[in-house]
Amino acid sequence: MRHPEPTVLILPGWQGSGPGHWQWHWARLHGHAVVEQSDWMRPLRGDWLARLDEAIIDAPGPVVLAAHSLGCVLVAAWAAVSRHTARVRGALLVAPGNTEDLELNDRLPGWSPIVRQALPFKSILVGSQNDPYCSAKVAHDLAKDWGAQWVDLGAAGHINAQSSLGGWPAGHALLQTLWKD
Repeated sequence: MRHPEPTVLILPGWQGSGPGHWQWHWARLHGHAVVEQSDWMRPLRGDWLARLDEAIIDAPGPVVLAAHSLGCVLVAAWAAVSRHTARVRGALLVAPGNTEDLELNDRLPGWSPIVRQALPFKSILVGSQNDPYCSAKVAHDLAKDWGAQWVDLGAAGHINAQSSLGGWPAGHALLQTLWKD
């Protein structure tokens, strides 16, 4: 039996990504919805959690999340407190930001420690060997803690617009495995 296609919610990270980021390409190319936050520059954890919960509640039917950087940390924090996790079929978590690192912790107060309990839905974490915001070891450890499948993209930086991925079709194919398998 085929399940209906879920609503894909795109969760940008700190500063909201930008027009050249694969997340915005996906919004334009595939019609996925970007969860807009009230303040991309000074993200307040409680505000971001509430906004994600609202977006999931308002979505028609099941949801799949496509998160980048701080958006990955948001998914873990949200899953630990929300009563609506059953609506989520899966999450693609790309290049999580290590908010426990001293520099990011200072710039993003309230986002540390990172919630490290297993996610209650299928997930894939894509990391990079040379991500300036999260070492491959920390990203791999987060994948284990969250119960996510680990995908090593090699030397791909922060897997953002500077990584020259364009619409990142291979990433979108990974996203689709969360509901087509």
